[in-house]
Amino acid sequence: MDIATLAGLGIGIVLVFWGMLSSAGGNMQIYINIPSILITGGGTLAATMISFRLNQVMKAMKLFQIAMQEKLPDPSEIIGTLVALAEKARKEGLLALEEEANRFDDPFFKKGIQLVVDGTDPQLLKSILETELLFMEERHKTGRAVFETMASFAPAFGLIGTLIGLVAMLVHLDDPKKVGPGMAVALLTTLYGALIANLFCLPVANKLKLRSAQEILLKEVIIEGILSIQAGDNPRIVEEKLKSFFAPEIREQFERTREGQERVIPLRQTREA
Repeated sequence: MDIATLAGLGIGIVLVFWGMLSSAGGNMQIYINIPSILITGGGTLAATMISFRLNQVMKAMKLFQIAMQEKLPDPSEIIGTLVALAEKARKEGLLALEEEANRFDDPFFKKGIQLVVDGTDPQLLKSILETELLFMEERHKTGRAVFETMASFAPAFGLIGTLIGLVAMLVHLDDPKKVGPGMAVALLTTLYGALIANLFCLPVANKLKLRSAQEILLKEVIIEGILSIQAGDNPRIVEEKLKSFFAPEIREQFERTREGQERVIPLRQTREA
């Protein structure tokens, strides 16, 4: 599980509820208004479904679940695997990598190694992998756009609810008993809209953007490593080339773990929506 996401959501929810309890004297019922929830939440969902296809909305929810539950492979693991493959290729030839390719769980990595074993032209191999990477990035952008769209609609429907509540309040201004419920709808829809946008949708969109960038970087490292292996580069050169993609702390981590690392480590599969 992604601890940062869970901790952030948990802290945010706890602080908001604590603020509500403190200001309301422990009476949380005053912050619960079904019409406000339906206007804000239902309106946001409806507008998002109008903006996207249903399968895109469903895939965005799946993408969020994956981002919450799974971690990307360790960069040092990827470097170590590619360096080990480069050593094996120089000693036994590229065909010897076919046996290793079957051990990988990551379909992108496995596909790249298989293309090398099949003798694919380097330019064609690079084009195939970069095309797959490009369309993966587009799918990620679509999933992220769903949450960004929800974040833009939620405050707007909060404002719509506010206008509805104000109209109801003004119509019954001569009846003090009906002014309160109208004002409650007016204020609570704005509150709900702000919470949906700023505590959930925008943070999730930013998290997905960060995760996508990290995954794309790892895929670019894999492409560069596979092309270097195909070109017959010295394993030491492959290592230095791949380490240059990462920050110094990642390079140091690789140096610390290299001693006890297996020769070829099957990468964990990273599912995507």
